[in-house]
Order: sequence, then structure tokens, then C-alpha cells
Amino acid sequence: MKKIKYTQWALALALAFCLSANAQTAKTFTAKKGKLTEQQLQRWSHLDLAKDSIPGMSVDKMYAELIKDKKGKKVIVGIIDSGVDIEHEDLKSVLWTNKNEIAGNGIDDDKNGFIDDVHGWNFLGNDLHETLEMTRIVKKGDDGSATYKQAKAAYDKKYAEAMQGKQQVDFILKNDLEVQKHLQKKQYSLEEVKAIETVAADLMNAKAVMSQILTNAGSNYFEEIEEYRKYVYDQLNYNLNLELDGRKAVGDNPDDIKNTKYGNNIVFGPDKEEALHGTHVAGIVAQTRNNNLGGDGIANNVEIMTIRAVPDGDEYDKDIALAIRYAVDNGAKVINGSFGKSFSPHKQWVYDAIKYAEKKDVLFVHAAGNDGLNIDLAENANFPNDSDDNKIEFASNVITVGALNYNYGEGVIAGFSNYGAFNVDVFAPGEEIYATIPNNKFKYLQGTSMASPNVAGVAAMIRSYFPKLSAKQVKQILMSSGTPLPSKVVVGEKKELKNAAEVGKSASMVNAYNAFKMAEQLSKNPKAKLKIQG
Repeated sequence: MKKIKYTQWALALALAFCLSANAQTAKTFTAKKGKLTEQQLQRWSHLDLAKDSIPGMSVDKMYAELIKDKKGKKVIVGIIDSGVDIEHEDLKSVLWTNKNEIAGNGIDDDKNGFIDDVHGWNFLGNDLHETLEMTRIVKKGDDGSATYKQAKAAYDKKYAEAMQGKQQVDFILKNDLEVQKHLQKKQYSLEEVKAIETVAADLMNAKAVMSQILTNAGSNYFEEIEEYRKYVYDQLNYNLNLELDGRKAVGDNPDDIKNTKYGNNIVFGPDKEEALHGTHVAGIVAQTRNNNLGGDGIANNVEIMTIRAVPDGDEYDKDIALAIRYAVDNGAKVINGSFGKSFSPHKQWVYDAIKYAEKKDVLFVHAAGNDGLNIDLAENANFPNDSDDNKIEFASNVITVGALNYNYGEGVIAGFSNYGAFNVDVFAPGEEIYATIPNNKFKYLQGTSMASPNVAGVAAMIRSYFPKLSAKQVKQILMSSGTPLPSKVVVGEKKELKNAAEVGKSASMVNAYNAFKMAEQLSKNPKAKLKIQG
């Protein structure tokens, strides 16, 4: 599921709700002090910890000092996601185009099984909204299995949380409407709310609630409350809806991996706005650099291949397995997977696809997930992964990425980021990342979904300038060359203080400059052994 975190909103709404209820009854680095400028915030993932006191990936330093006028080889990056707005002005120049396919003739010219797949493939067809995997398992009924019991418990908990969220957001919007009616305007300022004079009980209560909300959220309230409302209602209307059959629009059997003739070539899907997540991910990797539009992509020598396989809800194992194989078969050398889920009934299909990618020397970069949990624990598993027993990795081409924020120190790991000494390999910028969204717009989003493409971009740069290095070697470079995390870090929503070695296998933050230098050294001495930090 493509998850963007709304934790702060949940807390803010809960606080306001309670308010209303009460009213009624290793190397030393220096962290940056003060607020980031807008320019710094827009490109903080490119900055350098030593120079800027911001825990970015030293991308600007890599370009300025190491790349200069060097020429690399074009690298195709597969974006398996919700779709990409291929008409975005900052992405049009970096699209992968299938040169063996004649656009619009209705013929599978290259005989790869996909008709008119000029820029990729849409395995979801016209499917927009989907259930979670736990919802599908519960819907099938109690078969007596441990999986059903786990899914039912998880579903009941999530449904209760969604209902609580609905109660809170409805309450806020009710008070918002009360203020709107009094001020006779849809949007208003904190000062205008504080200036309200009334003896009416409903308006007095609305004034108290909205004053608290605007104090916490500021001018972003009106945009963010709608996003949060949609998030909550989508959970109830789609993700947790036991009556929903979103797959009907696709027309295939998701439990039959041999049934592959489905989907279409409209890679942004039936509603371009719903391709927000994938468009943002693609932009992080490859939005055109130095063109004075939005932000800059990490990589300057890539082509984006779009594979739509992640709906608003949990992805199907079949779609992900086939999407990975499609990317591999059509030339991708790096695949980004900013998705994940807690249950995976056909996980072996995905495992087999990952092994196929490994055999074809393709790196798979995967987001660790946004639940603030230790995913080394079986009950917190985040699929897909590269180990079925949390002891041995079955493939050497998977790198799993946790998220950082821009405040260096014990709190540098984003509170929402999953972690794990075995299952999380590296960390990268993932909070407030500025990149493309549909219809020529740009936006800040956060999640391990944003950290993963930051790493995919660095991986693509290494594969571009050092094409003889294998996917396994690139993974090792990224893990061995990173900037060490502080010795102690706070993780999870519970804000637990842990040793860095307990939260990630390399206990490090990806550093593009160091990775590029190490790749250069390894290219000159292929037999050199790399030591992974941690």
C-alpha cells in the first residue's frame, strides 16, 4: 500500500477533540540550528551533513566534485507504483520509451505480450480503489488458519482506529463549518477566529477548537484537513470495506499467476490525480535537474519506466510479481518499490520475481514501511522482503530503506519509519521531500516511500557511471559507504531510544558522494572486499 503518513494530523485532531470534550466536561557532526530556509527544505536530501549541518545524501557534493564533466550510461529505473503523470513538464524528458513498439496501432509490435506499451504498463487497468490484504482475507471467511486469526485481529483494530479517526475529523469539520458560517468565508486566519465575540455555546466551542487547530497547523490547515479527511474516509469506504470488489474493474483472476493478459498502457490510470504517489516517487529519482522547475532529481542520466501496480489499498502479489518481471525484461537496472503490506498470501510469486531480477542483475530498492515498528519481529512483517525466516536472505539484490528527517541527532530517524537490525539496510531522507505531482505541480510528501527513491536515484547514478558493477556490489557499496547514524537514536511512535546497530543492518545514512568514490575504487579493484557498517 502506498502510505503517506498523517500521524501529526491524527495527534492534532485527537488533541482538539480532547480539548472540546474538556470544554464541555562516531564522527562528530553539528546539527543545524534554527529553521531551514525554503530553498534548503526543497533540496535538503541533496545537502551535506559536514558542510550544511543537514543529514542529506551529499548529492550536490557528488556532482560538483566527482562527476563534473564525466559521461555516464543511460540507466532505466522501473517505478512500480500508483502510476506516473508522463505529461508532467519536469518528467517528459526523462521517460523510458519502448523503441520496439509503435504507439497507438493496437499491435504488440515487440511481441512482449503487452500491446502499445510505449512508456510502461498498467496492471490495474481502471481499478482505482482497493481493499487491504487483511480485508480480503477476512472477507474469504474463517478457514481455521493462523493467518485468518491474525488478519481478523489486525482488521478489527484498524477498523476501530478508522472509526475513531472519522469521529474526530467529523467533529473538527463540524466546528470548522460553524466558524465558516459566522465569518461568511471558507478560509480564515487564527486572528479572525480569536476575534470572534459571541455568547452562543456552539460558536464559543467552535472558536476554542479551531483556535487550537490553527495554532498547531497554521495556514496549512485547510489543505491538510481535506487530505486527512480523504485518508480516513478512503479507509472506511475502500480499504476496510468488506463489500468492495475493486478487482472487478480489472477482469482477471488475482489468484492465477498464469493469467497475464490484463491491464492497459495508460500508465497514469483512469484518474491522473490518483497517480500522485507514483509521480512524486518518479520525480525524486529523476525530475530534470537545474531547470528552475520544482526540485531536482537525484539522477541525471536515467529513464523512468512506469509500471502501475499499486492501488489506493494493498497491492496484489500477482501484480507486483509481474511488474518486477516486466521491468526486468524491458531493460530496467534499478527498480523502486515504494509499497508494502502486512499480509502476502502469494508471497512466493514475488520472491520468485525478485530472484529473477537477481539473476538478471537488477537491483530492487524497497521502502521499509511507515508504521514505526521493528519489522524484524514476525508480527510486524512488511512484504515484500528478502528473507522468509529473518535469518538468511534469499537474494542479494534487495535493499530496504528507512526514512530520515532533516534534524540531525538522536531524533534523525523519522518517527513513522520502520526499523530493524536485520530487515532495514540503510536510511535516507524521507520527511518533507519536494517533488513532482500530477498536472505540472510540486509538493512536499513524507514516508519511507520518499526515502526509497532517494536511494534508487543514487543506485542509478552508480550503475550509470560504473556499469560493470553488479546489483549485489551496488547494494554493498550503498551499505558500506554511508554516514554513520548517531550512536543512539530514537525510533517509532513510542520514541524508544536504541543503539544505532539495533535499528538498521548498516546503521548508516546513504551518502551519494561516498558511494560514488567507493564505486570508483571498486571498479579499479573488483576483488576488493567491502565492509558493511553496523
